[in-house]
Amino acid sequence: MLSASKQQKLAAAIKAYRKDYLEGGRKELDESGTRIMINRFLSDVLGYKQLEEIKTEYMIKGTYADYVIQVNKTRHFLVEVKALSFQLSEKHLRQTVNYGANEGIEYALLTNGRNFEFYKIIFAQPISSHLIFALDLSDAASIKTAVGNLQHLHKESVVKNSFKPLWNKCEATDPYNIAGILCSDAVLSCIRKMIKNRYDEKCDDEIILAAVHKIIADKMDPALIKPFKTVKARVKKEKVSIKVDDQFSASNSVVSE
Repeated sequence: MLSASKQQKLAAAIKAYRKDYLEGGRKELDESGTRIMINRFLSDVLGYKQLEEIKTEYMIKGTYADYVIQVNKTRHFLVEVKALSFQLSEKHLRQTVNYGANEGIEYALLTNGRNFEFYKIIFAQPISSHLIFALDLSDAASIKTAVGNLQHLHKESVVKNSFKPLWNKCEATDPYNIAGILCSDAVLSCIRKMIKNRYDEKCDDEIILAAVHKIIADKMDPALIKPFKTVKARVKKEKVSIKVDDQFSASNSVVSE
C-alpha cells in the first residue's frame, strides 16, 4: 500500500484526471480518443513510464490487447479500453479474459475511461474471472474509495506484489468461502452452544446445518437480522441467599468463640 502522503498525491491526480476528462458532462468519445485519456491515467495517475512500461497494441496470438503494463520485464496486468460512449459489457469482459488467458496474464483492467473494472483471471477449466473492484471516477463522492483501490495498481505498489494481498482479501471474503465457513464443524459447534445457552435447547448439527443452508439459499432482509448477543447464565437467588446466611452464621460463631 502507498504511504499516506502518496495516497494524497494519488487523490490529487485522480481529481485532475476527472477535471480534464470527466467533468462537463462529456459522454461521446470514440475509442481512439478514450485511449488518450487512458494514456494519461496510466502515466499521471498510476505512475507508469510511457513506452518503457506501458506497452501499447500488445500482440497476442494474431490480435492486439490495448495495453500491457510491464515493469522490470514482468507483465503485471493488461488493460482493455472501450470508447467512453460505451457501457462496459459481458462481451467486453470475455474479450479481455481471452487476451489474459492466451498470454498467461492473471490480472486485467477493463475501462471506458470513466468506469474501471479490475479482474483476476482464474486459470481453471473453464477459464473464468473474478471482479476485484469496480469504480466510477465520474462520481466525485467515490474519490476516497478510488484511492483505496487504485493504490494497488500504482507502480510503487505493483512492484512490491500488491496484487497478492488484494486478491487474498477478496478471496477470503467471497460469499461462497464465507458460506463454507458457516457450514464448518467449528461454527456449527459454536451455534449449538449458543442455542443451548439462549434457549436451553439441544439441537443436532444436521438441524443447524439445514437452517444455515436455508439462510444461504434464501434472500433475507439484512435490516431484520439482529446480531446475536450472548446471555450470561443467571445465578439463582436462593443459592446466593444461602451462601450469605452461611457466611453470616460462620462469622457469628467466630465472634461468640
